Amino acid sequence: MRIRPIAEGDLAELQALARETGVGFTSLPDNREFLAAKIASAVAAFEERLPVDRRLYFFVLEDETSGELAGCCAIEGQVGREVPFYHYRLGTLAHSSVQLDLHRTIDTLFLSSDHTGDAEVASLFLRPQYRGADRRHQRNGALLSMMRWLFMAEFRDRFPDKVLAEMRGVFDERGKSPFWECLGSHFFPLDFDEADRLTGLGQKSFIGELMPKFPIYTPFLSEEARACIGQVHEHTRPALAMLKKEGLRWEGFIDIFDGGPTVEAYIDDVRAVRKSRRCRVEVEPGGEDPAARPRWLAATTGMAGFRAAWVARGPNADDIITLSAQEARRLEVAAGDILRVLDTEETP
Repeated sequence: MRIRPIAEGDLAELQALARETGVGFTSLPDNREFLAAKIASAVAAFEERLPVDRRLYFFVLEDETSGELAGCCAIEGQVGREVPFYHYRLGTLAHSSVQLDLHRTIDTLFLSSDHTGDAEVASLFLRPQYRGADRRHQRNGALLSMMRWLFMAEFRDRFPDKVLAEMRGVFDERGKSPFWECLGSHFFPLDFDEADRLTGLGQKSFIGELMPKFPIYTPFLSEEARACIGQVHEHTRPALAMLKKEGLRWEGFIDIFDGGPTVEAYIDDVRAVRKSRRCRVEVEPGGEDPAARPRWLAATTGMAGFRAAWVARGPNADDIITLSAQEARRLEVAAGDILRVLDTEETP
């Protein structure tokens, strides 16, 4: 398994991935024209033909054996520059009465664009058949999630100070969002899927036009809706755990549709950015050790030809990393080339 930039020939498989993502996965709608435009934009970004604040770096996880796309992930260079980027910010209002000697604090939701200009890690999806504990699929999700930090570390000057990740919120057994049913549905003459689809297509102006401009007092929401605030979909928990391990934290921002949390950090504080380092490649003949557990993540240092994959061994004291011939072919590197590597099990 290896990571590479998406290519124009991936359109059909990307659309197949989009169909599998399920409800609430806003950034990958099942729309062929939109996905084709997303691919074209990503290709231009990797070729550095776009300004840094308009770049979308979109990656795919490729099965070497079959050539099938097993998953995808992305990095948005800066959000909110072309299309408004909205959240609810969870706040507190204090009320007091001297006469009654009472003091109350009430949680509120404010419509916010506070993250405008930040980078975003997004669109992480791994097909079910590529998840699991067997060695061939071991840590595919971690590969998709963590390689983005190596890319950002290698090309640090292309990114702003902060990074965020939007997490999919809670849905019930009927596929309905209690948060949406209680709040958003009263302001939009649309069902959740249609509002989510429009947002995924970049048509977000209706949010600022129709959502209330005044704070929403959360006690007016149903108990089910309040329970969704800052909580994630059950399938999103592993992704959230990996982001938390890297140092991203919830600071009170939630998705305006499903109430899922937005986690954030300063890029330079992210563990994988701090801990990754460059080393020089040596290649030895022979294949991989079938019993080796993937621990070291390696990524190339060229943008257009970027590759990332697990490797069995890390660098020595002289920052020399020895790859098997198979690993070198997977990463498309040769002796003397430079890789950025990360020990994914090193303590923060």
